[in-house]
Amino acid sequence: MNWENLSNSLSKDLIEAVKPLIKRLAAENAVRHGGKAESGAVMGKVAAMRPDVRPIIKDLAPIVAEICRDVSALSQGEQGKMVGEPVTRIRSEQEERKLPPLPSRDRYKEIRTRFAPNPNSVLHLGSSRPAILSHDYAAQYGGKFILRFEDTDPRIKRSDLKFYDYIREDLRWLGCEWDEEYIQSDRMKIYYEYAEAAIKGGSAYVCTCPQEKFKELALASKACPCRGLDTKEQLWRFREMVEGGYKEGSAVLRVKTDLDHPNPAVRDWPAMRIIDPASHAHPRVGSDFRVWPLYNWASAIDDHLMGITHIIRGQEHTTNAVRQMYLYAAFGWEYPTTLHCGRLTIEGGSLSKSEIEKGIRERAFDGYDDLRLGTLVALKRRGIEAQAIRKLVYELGVKPSDAVISWDNLFSINRKLIDGVANRYFAIIDSPVRLMISDYPYSETTVQLKKHPDRAETRHITVKKNGQDLELWVERSDIERIGKGNEFRLMGLANAVIAEVDPAVAKFTGNDVSAARGKQHIHWLPISDHLELELINWENELQHGMIETNVASEQAGSHVQLERKFFAVVEKAEAGKVKLIYTSA
Repeated sequence: MNWENLSNSLSKDLIEAVKPLIKRLAAENAVRHGGKAESGAVMGKVAAMRPDVRPIIKDLAPIVAEICRDVSALSQGEQGKMVGEPVTRIRSEQEERKLPPLPSRDRYKEIRTRFAPNPNSVLHLGSSRPAILSHDYAAQYGGKFILRFEDTDPRIKRSDLKFYDYIREDLRWLGCEWDEEYIQSDRMKIYYEYAEAAIKGGSAYVCTCPQEKFKELALASKACPCRGLDTKEQLWRFREMVEGGYKEGSAVLRVKTDLDHPNPAVRDWPAMRIIDPASHAHPRVGSDFRVWPLYNWASAIDDHLMGITHIIRGQEHTTNAVRQMYLYAAFGWEYPTTLHCGRLTIEGGSLSKSEIEKGIRERAFDGYDDLRLGTLVALKRRGIEAQAIRKLVYELGVKPSDAVISWDNLFSINRKLIDGVANRYFAIIDSPVRLMISDYPYSETTVQLKKHPDRAETRHITVKKNGQDLELWVERSDIERIGKGNEFRLMGLANAVIAEVDPAVAKFTGNDVSAARGKQHIHWLPISDHLELELINWENELQHGMIETNVASEQAGSHVQLERKFFAVVEKAEAGKVKLIYTSA
């Protein structure tokens, strides 16, 4: 490669610094995938491990592609040496992984973790990381896993009643059954009680300063005038907030912190605010409350009261942990062990709740199970196994770095799970064409084909001659690719040679499979004995085709593989029609 022609934004020093990492990751990927390095997966790991290259990741793509090609050309023994471990060691990592030991586990009699979603949308792939880690760590140590709905923002991140159940269904599908469940909108009086306790203890106060004025003082490390008011005045102010003496935006409860803290966002952070119940009624408790806790107040109090020993959440909550420690110190509580993991995203799959909701409102997406989305319900619909997501999360572990994975990476993990159970079937999707086969010697033939190459179970397809010739459905692209005068194999049925491409005409040449060795093998369907096929493809578009009748025995949710095409999942099988959802190649 001519490095000089690369964008000037990618310095030679950065190239040289990151090349060893790319080579090692390419070697690891190659050994895990039969000797071939997948550049997309390597790119994702490079971006996750080296955030400094993300702004110029597109410039780095050709370098990664070239290194992957070079590594793929090596023997697996040489690839293993590049990784620095024997090949057998790397291959053993494909086996079921276990989570590393949980930090500080010996400090607690019982491990208690929690997953605390806001029920304002469905769960997505990124949500699965903290959910699975929290659940599986609790299970690993015989502890308890808590589900807590954090629904205390009826204005901006407003919850919706349907999402409580959607989230429960998603967690059950992931295999994350919970031991206890709490809903924060049921616990409002608890948050009020601790607010008064904090005021009486001198660790919280009600601030009525305009927001801009408070921000100005905080940036200067100065106290606002409200901070030094006596306890009696502060309690009166808080009760006025609750009873309607202050309007929305005119008063906020703050937690006292270090005004000289290096991060201004930590200084006297807001704990509770007023939300007008007439304009923003809560979907569960209506207009019963007008003072609502912010995330750090409700979450911190609940983590203590619920005995949470380990908090596993996104890296974006690092500052929140610092804020909450001031509250814990004020009440004399011990702060839980906290593990922050990076964001998990997938290339091209929308994982932003706001984008998903906006897309559904504007009908850019058909629903939460639109195959273009990275929601769990969409992944489930397209045949991604929950265990594939768990394997992915285990591979990433609890690391603070963000991880951007490719669809190919997820599909590769999923294929290993479904390949052994997916029955094989013939389907014609790409421009079906009638193929006339002359000289076929049998008036009727029933062929026996394996449902799966590794199992003895069979399926049967019967074909009948139409007058002198045998007529079948095949795909036009197959006939055009084979070309006139070339011999081919109709899988499981017969050998033939193409006499004409358009119209498609062939001549029977025999049944000997060995005679077709090295020839093109194509799938086919009887002219009349087949089912209508509806396929939702990768782009969430509806395609039509035809499929063999044997597929009708499959139950909804079954994995199938269309011969020479791709994996799919059965969404519906009914009289004369089958609907499949594309899974992956």
